[in-house]
Amino acid sequence: MKRPRGRPPHADVLTPSEWRTVHAVQHGMTNAKIAQKRGVSVNAVKYHVANALAKLGLRNRRELRAWFRAPRDSAMANERRSTMENEQKLGAIGQIARSVGDIQASEAWYREVLGLPHLFTFGTLAFFDCGGTRLMLSQEKGGATKESLLYLRVADIAAAHQGLLARGVKFTHAPHLIHRHADGTEEWMAFFEDPDARPLALMSAVRK
Repeated sequence: MKRPRGRPPHADVLTPSEWRTVHAVQHGMTNAKIAQKRGVSVNAVKYHVANALAKLGLRNRRELRAWFRAPRDSAMANERRSTMENEQKLGAIGQIARSVGDIQASEAWYREVLGLPHLFTFGTLAFFDCGGTRLMLSQEKGGATKESLLYLRVADIAAAHQGLLARGVKFTHAPHLIHRHADGTEEWMAFFEDPDARPLALMSAVRK
């Protein structure tokens, strides 16, 4: 019996490559940035975006940023649920983001001058521990801006997202996976706006 040609159908709604591309789009990354980060061509990124839009019945990237579903094999999909009250409760500030003009100079200054414990650096992002709150330095082309972005910890980002939507909160980016650590722990984020259209974020660490 001959085996059918091509790849077998994937068990999930999206393939692993499509999931990675969708989450990058939901994080606000351009096709060029996604291609650079993943080491693929821009056309390959466009191909994955087009496939995802077709499979999900969505019209554009804006609708894709608002769409939420966890990958079938993710820790998020298998997370145990607590009560709705605990799921929707906002926790302590887990991270503060500051933009910088030169990531290498800023990393050295925060580490050597301020003496903050350096956690890790990933490309143009550097992370420090501020007494339990994580500080993220992000190099921007236009240089540093005055506003800082606050990330609020939640136990269940999916439920918190739904609860805040029900209260009329405007989300610009639905919950999406941004990083999977070596131990399998997943970091998820979602971005929304305050009444003055300034950005805030939810963040949640989900363990296998």
